[in-house]
Amino acid sequence: MKAPHDAAIAAVGSDGWLTGVRRIASPNCDDRPLGEIVSLIVVHAISLPPGQFGGDGIIELFTNRLEATAHPYFAQIAGLRVSAHFLIRRSGELIQFVSCRERAWHAGVSTWQGRSRCNDFSLGIELEGCDELPFALAQYDCLERLLGLLCAHYPIAAVTGHSDIAPGRKTDPGPRFEWRRLARFGQLPGVVSRHA
Repeated sequence: MKAPHDAAIAAVGSDGWLTGVRRIASPNCDDRPLGEIVSLIVVHAISLPPGQFGGDGIIELFTNRLEATAHPYFAQIAGLRVSAHFLIRRSGELIQFVSCRERAWHAGVSTWQGRSRCNDFSLGIELEGCDELPFALAQYDCLERLLGLLCAHYPIAAVTGHSDIAPGRKTDPGPRFEWRRLARFGQLPGVVSRHA
């Protein structure tokens, strides 16, 4: 049985937007450095409010519309200017916020294999989730399809977690994320993870 959001992710368009995917443009992005090639995928986890799923908090944060008074936690983060290229909701729905050609503001202060400023050369994928709870099967299914497409389109050298590029500062996607699911995904030869 297919997941509720098992629509075909057909292709990466010349503009960096995926066909067949819901698009909500975020202003929190800019141009990649000239000549920079996408070679890293960073997996994140986010829930707003923390530990709660299904609301519009993530979308509102990524589009600078989060109301600081809507929840006590929101007052701490309403002024942040962040985004990711993609969000995978608990249902498996995929939303794209930033073109793959642009630099989404997802990694912050970060380093991967001696290179700093991971936003310059990475794509950020947020999963609706938290450190304490397992992710949904529909999310893994969507993530695997998305990775297959992105790795066919870009010279991806690694898929890793936010906690690996910002150790001590970030913990996501957290201990409940099943890295082995990605390690055994047949369409990702050569893609490595520290967790595999």
